[in-house]
Amino acid sequence: MAMSFFDQFMSPIFLGIPLMAIAIISPWLLLSTPSNQWLNNRLITLQNWFVHQFTKQLFLPINPGGHKWAALLASLMLFLITMNMLGLLPYTFTPTTQLSMNLGLALPLWMATVATGLRNQPTVALGHLLPEGTPTPLIPVLVIIETISLFIRPLALGVRLTANLTAGHLLIQLIATAAFVLMNIMPTVALLTATLLFLLSLLEVAVAMIQAYVFVLLLSLYLEENV
Repeated sequence: MAMSFFDQFMSPIFLGIPLMAIAIISPWLLLSTPSNQWLNNRLITLQNWFVHQFTKQLFLPINPGGHKWAALLASLMLFLITMNMLGLLPYTFTPTTQLSMNLGLALPLWMATVATGLRNQPTVALGHLLPEGTPTPLIPVLVIIETISLFIRPLALGVRLTANLTAGHLLIQLIATAAFVLMNIMPTVALLTATLLFLLSLLEVAVAMIQAYVFVLLLSLYLEENV
């Protein structure tokens, strides 16, 4: 049976057992945990520095009331980066290429930001549905448009992460297949294709980190509107 390029995005199954849970849990096993010693090793120090700088930049424009989300968003950032990076290794599976998982992350967090705004400042939260100074005849239309755009946010979060990672994986597989096929036919072209594959792999490493950052950054912007 011929293999499809999209078979790499199927959830792996071993002896009838889905391995999706292992792919989701494995990033947490790679993160270093602080010890009780006065001095930590270089890995923990680097990890703590990264989390500190990330949370400092992310929550700079947010009111102190939203700083309680720092641990959640920093953990989500580390989780997505680690999972995206592990998915670039050979013979691995990337759970963030599944739209169902990305929507499962985006929808509850988006609903939490909206619920926070409706609980703390309902007037301001509902005021986002109608820009100030709107002409009276346009009020019903703008309310409908803003409501639709509000409910599209979690879908956009999930689709953006899924589409970028899926496109990168497909492009890597296509170029790798082309380099393998051209190896015996046109070695020079195959070498150029392999060079392009190496550069694309470096680009995908950057995309894996950037998309995780964009996912968390957009959630922080939604939080900023509601605190």
